[in-house]
Amino acid sequence: MKKEEIFDITIVGAGPVGLYATYYAGLRDMKTKLIDALSYLGGQLTALYPEKFIYDVAGFPKILAKDLAENLIAQAMQYEPTVCLDEKIVKLEKIEEENIFKLTSEKGDIHLSKSVVLTLGIGAFVPRKLDIPDVQKLEGRGIHYIVKDKSIFKDKNILIVGGGDSAVDWALNLEDIAKNITLIHRRDVFKAHEDSLKKLFNSDVNVKTFYELKRVHGDEHIEGATIFDNRTGEETYLEVEHIILSLGFLANLEFIKEWGLEIDKNAIKVNSKMETNIPGVYAAGDIVNYPGKLKLISTGFGEAAIAVNNAKNYVDPTSKFSPGHSSDFVPKKIKSG
Repeated sequence: MKKEEIFDITIVGAGPVGLYATYYAGLRDMKTKLIDALSYLGGQLTALYPEKFIYDVAGFPKILAKDLAENLIAQAMQYEPTVCLDEKIVKLEKIEEENIFKLTSEKGDIHLSKSVVLTLGIGAFVPRKLDIPDVQKLEGRGIHYIVKDKSIFKDKNILIVGGGDSAVDWALNLEDIAKNITLIHRRDVFKAHEDSLKKLFNSDVNVKTFYELKRVHGDEHIEGATIFDNRTGEETYLEVEHIILSLGFLANLEFIKEWGLEIDKNAIKVNSKMETNIPGVYAAGDIVNYPGKLKLISTGFGEAAIAVNNAKNYVDPTSKFSPGHSSDFVPKKIKSG
């Protein structure tokens, strides 16, 4: 085996939970490596919705996803972890005789670590798509799954399809920018926070429940959409220049099923210590499942701290599980700047 550098902890996944885990590992004076398959840090915050406001992170009445990512990155980099981007980990195995983990990337690069924390979000996220003629043809030309620049919607007519937090949040975020917004949902029950729904129904957004998208119109760019009432079949034509399909993302965990991890409900099964079934391997965030699991960034932060503290104790059994409050000690090294 090549004598690559061995780290105390390797965190796979550089989204918000992974970034916080990286910070916390530095706080616990662990030699830390952070790996992500993307070419930049921030995960979904930067890849999927950088311009969307987030309302449920402690300490911020509201904050843009890209700003939250920037703050998390600055916090995580204080202890100068080793960062490896464009590295999709495809294999995880334990070298029993040396009690270390060997992580192999798609490129064939080897990473060695005494412990591992998986903060993979929903895995390789792929947007849900509708099997409707011309939708794929017009992707990027008025059909959107991801919004990175809100300015393109200025003074435009927009149709938003979906009934989750993302659809509702985009309707509220774009209300002051767009000329007109229609939001359609196939049911009258939304999977969004109550306060957001209250704001939605008190806004100027045209909300139409029991409606679905039937056809899109346009050659080089979206010009309109036909929607229909799924109770009566009645069709309505809307003049729109943009359609945002907020239908969620499909989790793809195929790449980790061969690692020997126990999977439960399309997520990694963990206990209250964020331990997986493999000693020394922990997980946190949307990738995990346990009784009472709540998929929020804020709960992911707590899970990251639990995972790292247990990893610290696993690597160094003489260390305390709980180091006390961060204000009780002076961090070993903080990068200025």
